[in-house]
Parts: sequence; C-alpha cells; structure tokens
Amino acid sequence: MRARTDSDTQDDIHDGPQAGTTGTTEAADAAEPDATDDDADDDADDEHGTEDARRARWTAIGTGALLTLAGLAASLLRLTGSAPAFVPAAYALGAAVCALAALLGSRGRTRRALWLLIAGVMVMAIGDQAD
Repeated sequence: MRARTDSDTQDDIHDGPQAGTTGTTEAADAAEPDATDDDADDDADDEHGTEDARRARWTAIGTGALLTLAGLAASLLRLTGSAPAFVPAAYALGAAVCALAALLGSRGRTRRALWLLIAGVMVMAIGDQAD
C-alpha cells in the first residue's frame, strides 16, 4: 500500500482539467497503470533497502539470543541459591520471551521482535526486583 504525499496530490491537480484531460474519472485512472507508481516504489526500496532489513533481522536475532542466554544463566544461578521460586521462574520466562523474539526477528518481524525483547527484559527485571 502506498500513501500519497503532498507532491503527488499537487501533480494530480496540475495534470487535471487544465492539462486537457477533461472528462476522465478516477475509475479510468485506476484502471490505467501509472508509470509514476513504479518509480515511487523504486524510490521507497532505495530509501529502505534490503541491507537495512538484513541488518535489522540480524540485530534482532543476535540480541534475542544474547538475552535468552543471559536469562537462562541468571535463572540457573538463582535456582541454585536461596532465592524464592518466583525469581528463577521470572528469569526463565523472560528468556523464553526473548527466544521467541529472536525467532520472530529471523522471520523478518523485527518490530514485533523489538517489543518482545523489551517485554522479556521487563519480566527479567521483575524477577530481579523480587530477589
């Protein structure tokens, strides 16, 4: 889906009835392929290229894996100590959420992965506060 910018709207105004295209309707315009739509899509690809998407995926995967390992290590350390059972469970749950975030990040769902990473760290922080 492509949103129209102000410059696209201005182009339609200038190309309207003053340009000699009287009698055209929006349905006829929608049926005709527009060359400027292809150019705009190419510009959007250049702006947010595949390199940025690849970097975001790898960042989500790496951060999710690192936080998963940190949460599991903290869970095992608290499990062997005298902490209440809630503390290692919170670390393990936070690690599981971060592992899910890494999985989503590997599939290209980087925005959801980011929010899951934040939620996983928050769950681990609650376990840390209870300790």
